[in-house]
Amino acid sequence: MSTPPPSGGLARRIGLLQATALNMSQMVGVGPFITIPLMVAAFGGPQAIIGWIAGALLALFDGLVWAELGAAMPGAGGTYVYLREAFQYRSGKLMPFLFVWTAILFIPLIMSTGIVGLVQYLGYLWPSMGQTSGDLVGLALIALIVLLLWRRIDSVARLATIMWGVMLLAAGLVVIAAYSHFHASYAFTYPHGAFNLLGGKFWTGFGAGLAVGVYDYLGYNTAAYLGSELKNPGRTLPRSTVTAVFGVMAIYLVLQVGVLGAVDWHRMLDPNSAVYQSMASVILEHAFGRGPAEAVTILILITAFASVLAGLLAGSRVPFDAARDGVFFRSFARLHPKHGFPTFGLITMGVITAVGFMIGRHTDMGTLIQLLTAVMVLVQTLSQIVALTVLRKRQPQLRRPYRMWLYPLPSVLAFAGWIYIYVCADHNAPGRHPVEWSLAWVALGGLAFTLWARKERIWPFGHKEIQEQYAATALDADKERLAA
Repeated sequence: MSTPPPSGGLARRIGLLQATALNMSQMVGVGPFITIPLMVAAFGGPQAIIGWIAGALLALFDGLVWAELGAAMPGAGGTYVYLREAFQYRSGKLMPFLFVWTAILFIPLIMSTGIVGLVQYLGYLWPSMGQTSGDLVGLALIALIVLLLWRRIDSVARLATIMWGVMLLAAGLVVIAAYSHFHASYAFTYPHGAFNLLGGKFWTGFGAGLAVGVYDYLGYNTAAYLGSELKNPGRTLPRSTVTAVFGVMAIYLVLQVGVLGAVDWHRMLDPNSAVYQSMASVILEHAFGRGPAEAVTILILITAFASVLAGLLAGSRVPFDAARDGVFFRSFARLHPKHGFPTFGLITMGVITAVGFMIGRHTDMGTLIQLLTAVMVLVQTLSQIVALTVLRKRQPQLRRPYRMWLYPLPSVLAFAGWIYIYVCADHNAPGRHPVEWSLAWVALGGLAFTLWARKERIWPFGHKEIQEQYAATALDADKERLAA
């Protein structure tokens, strides 16, 4: 049975199918169509398939963390809620504040990569499109997405479900095109020393490839950000997360092998080549001709559009619940008076997405991926994994409709994987210093928290308030059942 939202909150309108569609739409998007060349370059050959497998495993392990926490605490904002509940005992509201501070940066940066890829593929249909034209088109698309999200959540969820079907169709047609001209010698002939695990070159490539791989799986947690809008969240969230990871893993592996068998991987190493810029369109043209390739390219553009739509939908909810609970700036707590969605959060995410898009257009996709991943790792992924263990000890009475399989092994493996990605970030983006920038952003967030906490007169300048919101709700429900 779905739980009604608190007064003035968000309505529970999203079911299992819609939640899975939101996750998968956000996960696939345009990611694999633009990052396969990046993965091949990282590994130096078709052994790049290792990166997709490793990325899928990390996404699955981390997804199990999200599944347990989200099912137990289905509130708007996802990680914000989990960190608020876990770390309130020692550091008050610091950790949830820092998460929201970093989320309003890394979530739009993820969305900006989707718009960069969309414009990149649009170049196949519009060969004469210049740098300025591409910039203007991308900015216009971001504005359009914000306008589409300026409405009720149920209508957006139905739209995302339709676009999910378009995404599956586009990926399926690219797979058919790739396997219709498949050459095993392309896909399974590896350069000398490709699997030399004792050589530093393999692990250097693995670090870069793992970052790209997990970037392509990001989105398995989209429904968790909408926890307060899910029907029966204890069942919907774990199933939608695990289903999305396995579904997208199957799509990616089939697609990756097919592409490697359809195109000589050496052609993917030139950033100015057509294969690098619009790989899927080139494969489709080779298999079916220019006309069908253009038609499927349009489907790919729709897929990219749907991914950004789903991501901004979920991202705008992150600061909303934090602000409403008095853990972030109050302006983010505003809801649209008619349609009931967070207005300031949506506008902020849209603006930062536009800024990230311009950065990506005038640098490169690989650097943008490393920057957003480094910012995300510190306060979201690592802290959330720690929060899972803290909550098991601090709140044993918390109702957990789903408990992690083989706990704590998946969380330990996820922690190790994220640490490895973070440590390799500077090497994978030479001269860009993503680790240093991520540390600087978190430090700036700490300063912002100090000023905000002083104004609000909370810890460390006032009383530390402990509220076990979801544990208390579970105890109240148990008392009601016993009384009945």
